[in-house]
Amino acid sequence: MSDTHDAFKVDDELEHEFQKALEHELTDDDIDKARLLLGIDVASRQRELNSVATEDAIRNWALGVGDDNPLYTEADYGCDTRWGTQIGHGTQIGHIKTPMLGDPIPAEVKAQTKGMFRGVHVFVSGGTWEWYRPLRPGDRIYSFRGEDSLDTKRSEFAGRSVIQVSRDVAINQFGEVLGVYRILRVLTERKQSRSKGKYAAIEPAHYTDADYERIDAIYEQEGQRGAERRYWEDVEVGDELDPMVKGPTTITEMIAFHAGGYGFVPYGLRSSRVGYKNRKRIAPFYIKNAQGVHDVAQRLHWDSEWAKAIGNPMAYDYGVQRQCWFYHHVSDWAGDDACIIAMEDSIRKFNYMGDTQFLSGEVTGKRHIDGQHVVDLELHMINQRDTETAYGSATVALPSREHGLPLFPAVPTDLARQAATMFARHTELAAQRRRQR
Repeated sequence: MSDTHDAFKVDDELEHEFQKALEHELTDDDIDKARLLLGIDVASRQRELNSVATEDAIRNWALGVGDDNPLYTEADYGCDTRWGTQIGHGTQIGHIKTPMLGDPIPAEVKAQTKGMFRGVHVFVSGGTWEWYRPLRPGDRIYSFRGEDSLDTKRSEFAGRSVIQVSRDVAINQFGEVLGVYRILRVLTERKQSRSKGKYAAIEPAHYTDADYERIDAIYEQEGQRGAERRYWEDVEVGDELDPMVKGPTTITEMIAFHAGGYGFVPYGLRSSRVGYKNRKRIAPFYIKNAQGVHDVAQRLHWDSEWAKAIGNPMAYDYGVQRQCWFYHHVSDWAGDDACIIAMEDSIRKFNYMGDTQFLSGEVTGKRHIDGQHVVDLELHMINQRDTETAYGSATVALPSREHGLPLFPAVPTDLARQAATMFARHTELAAQRRRQR
């Protein structure tokens, strides 16, 4: 009896901890603070799991998202392509970071925005990408970022929510812009999410041998376009992309994604003493689990009990993964010689543990942009429940029989000038540090 009584006592204490964790609200004050940051670009001082695009880092990112294209995974293969080297998965530019030096935001803005949105839940709900150069081995990536926009809305899932779009500009060790990554984030109140339980009726996926035959048949047929050029002249509006499949999603897949280079900055995944220091730094990010152990709120991506506490039936993937899957699908279709110049995606539903995503796409347009021969693609991702979980679009410059190989677009003049100014300030401050040592 005493053991049972003690167990209930611990459960009561944990329930109290849960309730405390779910009390954080989206306040008007926080929203007003966030608006002060709009239009202010600052050098990113974050360090990702990888700060340099080594051959290994490029390979592991691709493998971590399930892309075995030799253009990304084999250094020797790239030497015989138009690029003359291995190149990186386009989405990787948003997730390699070396701390960049720069001037801080104005002191009064920093003071007014300190601690805003602490404890609220954040979903990556989509984003847009623009690419200007390929990622090459040896590229050290710096970035500067700022908030593009902020809106509030009422969400069916989580009551009041905030929609933030930030812009992250990736530059290399020469101050050249590789690309721009805009991230759409949805901030929700945890207690609202828990009380709704909108998705509580969703049952975990179960698979028969016949289900796996369907999945494996698509895996068996998948293949990269590779060195076989897809010419613009041969593409027609209405052409369909070859089908692709991802999943079933497992915790192992989440581990592979993190091992491949997704470090989840600025929160991070830390262990032992380093984890203790991180917990002291950002205490609201740590919520006790069922054993009374402090663990990251981020564990909703692998801890179904915690995911249930905020209104989901089980753990689910990162939105970033599905962005990478869209890129993988387009890259396989386009081939080695193409330039993927833009992509946009919207993450609409959760991809739960055990779910499988079936990818499809269609050519929706052919046009010329600044002498380039480009096609527009429409992209879809549908799970085994026949529910569309994400959709997107992409613009790809293809080889032309008449005009030869495509090029990446030129960096807009204003953006190139801003990047040069930010990088010059970084090198100036770095030189000052060296002289002070």
